[in-house]
Amino acid sequence: MLRSLYTAATGMVAQQTSIDVTSNNIANVNTVGYKKQRAEFADLFYQTMEYAGTATSATTTSPTGTNIGLGVRPTAVTKLFSQGNFKETGNNLDVAITGNGFFKVQMPDGSLAYTRNGSFKLDSQGQVVTSDGYPIVPNIVVPPDTVQISIGTDGTVSVLQAGQTQTTQIGQITLTNFINPAGLHALGNNNYINTSASGDPIEGVAGTEGLGQIRQGFVEMSNVQLVEEMTDLITGQRAYDANSKAIMTSDEMLKTVNQLKR
Repeated sequence: MLRSLYTAATGMVAQQTSIDVTSNNIANVNTVGYKKQRAEFADLFYQTMEYAGTATSATTTSPTGTNIGLGVRPTAVTKLFSQGNFKETGNNLDVAITGNGFFKVQMPDGSLAYTRNGSFKLDSQGQVVTSDGYPIVPNIVVPPDTVQISIGTDGTVSVLQAGQTQTTQIGQITLTNFINPAGLHALGNNNYINTSASGDPIEGVAGTEGLGQIRQGFVEMSNVQLVEEMTDLITGQRAYDANSKAIMTSDEMLKTVNQLKR
């Protein structure tokens, strides 16, 4: 059987993975806090017909050898944590991170997750929560008679209550960073959990120790660039077509062989 059939098939599978990743990026172009993904590939091992340096005569050696590659395989789908564009909302509970860091939230099972989505809300108890109702950590509870909420660039949360002329500090939104954010495991819903690859969480005050600052009244949009994704989509489609042509060519060669006895 022709080796090229299987080699081209690995190329089709790889390009399908690339298109799957690109499609997910395009689907999330308007998702707050979404970070684009990039598919990465590596060539498979080689069948060596002749090693470089093999003697070809008493005084000469092969300068290159003969190695035939057996295709390609996906090696990783990497999250790219570059800064997304900011969108002004005017909502006092919308906050964006300018720089490094994640907001920490508590999941229903008590575990901790991390997100870049700062479009927060208030629940029935006045807790600051995510759109899914998960409270942020440290927990912040807004008094029921609050008429104005202010969030500083360092995450300090202050409120102005009815009948008062001075604001009262009720808590502080801290940020968490990781040595390798790309090693975080994505849970969906803009949430991540740390892994052994990401390293342990490093918590601190916004604007210190390499952490970004917090901006009230803004949200960070997806960092997906549609022009780049459409270009990648076209490239992946053409590469997929080219590999399918290689399979068709190999099939024609096998057909020719099968007809030799006629």
